[in-house]
Amino acid sequence: MEIHALRGVDFDLYPGEFIVLLGPSGSGKSTLLNILGGLDVPTGGEVIYRGHNLTAARERELTRYRREHVGFVFQFYNLIPSLTALENVALVTEIARNPMNPEEALRLVGLGERMHHFPAQLSGGEQQRVAIARAIAKRPGVLLCDEPTGALDYTTGKIVLEALERVNRELKTITVVITHNAAIAAMADRVIRISSGGIAGIERNETRAAPSELFW
Repeated sequence: MEIHALRGVDFDLYPGEFIVLLGPSGSGKSTLLNILGGLDVPTGGEVIYRGHNLTAARERELTRYRREHVGFVFQFYNLIPSLTALENVALVTEIARNPMNPEEALRLVGLGERMHHFPAQLSGGEQQRVAIARAIAKRPGVLLCDEPTGALDYTTGKIVLEALERVNRELKTITVVITHNAAIAAMADRVIRISSGGIAGIERNETRAAPSELFW
């Protein structure tokens, strides 16, 4: 029996947008994020990025797309414990074509005073902000975030969302946040609701709420 993780999903992303992909566990959100990020290739349909058809791309081209155009932030931070925050971010800038200064990336997420600390010396929220700095340091066109506040408490989660909002506003990076937390939808330009592998609805917020205004 064939099982389709996604079916009939069709939408566009525009420069500078903050998008929330909202849906319950098992709805297909993470599969969609992996396809947008070039980690998975769909069995049907097309994914077009700036005129390039990623579904027809070879693995080398997908690797280049991920390296040059996409930043990833996951629920767990995946920092290298033996490196400082600054060194974790610098690893990415060494292989990027037009990187930010690692210090600048850390300052953008509010960690200018913590850049020489090791992950074990940082809170969960601070580690997640290091992961965001690492993702944006290569100046990606698209920032994909899979449950970025899922492992954090309420107060810390809002600090992380403020960092994502600042990155989106100042760098004009297309920012896509996957979440099952409906409250986060209020800070998006558009909310794409995912259910049972399809799009249940797309809504536009007339005004974006600040992370400090969110409650859950």
